[in-house]
Amino acid sequence: MPPFHLAFPVRDLNETRTFYGEVLGCRIGRSSDTWVDFDLYGHQMSAHLRPGTALAQRDGAVDGVVVPIPHFGAVLPMDEWEKLAARLDARDDIDWLERPMVRFKGQPGEQATLFIRDPSGNALEFKGFHSLEQVFAH
Repeated sequence: MPPFHLAFPVRDLNETRTFYGEVLGCRIGRSSDTWVDFDLYGHQMSAHLRPGTALAQRDGAVDGVVVPIPHFGAVLPMDEWEKLAARLDARDDIDWLERPMVRFKGQPGEQATLFIRDPSGNALEFKGFHSLEQVFAH
């Protein structure tokens, strides 16, 4: 499957490099004084310097949980999601919006999920599935 590309605003490129590179483990790609590319599970994420970036609002609802809109992230096989969740949970500097949980338990599309904020306030969701064939199940 081809990767997608997402450009998103950040307030500081150095703290963004640290968060995406060290905390999330993204490979860092090309960069300039105003942007930096990251490899987020094979997808090209371009962080662009925008000092006045606003926080995503918690105004969406999924399976009874209020979630921030907008948000972005990745859909992962469950073993990869569990590794990421454990890595984040072991840190004391994560801005948790929703700690690891299971959504739609026992239903088609059951998924593990977690929400965090990056240092610029961008909301990220990471989903884990036992079978990626369940991503669009209904």
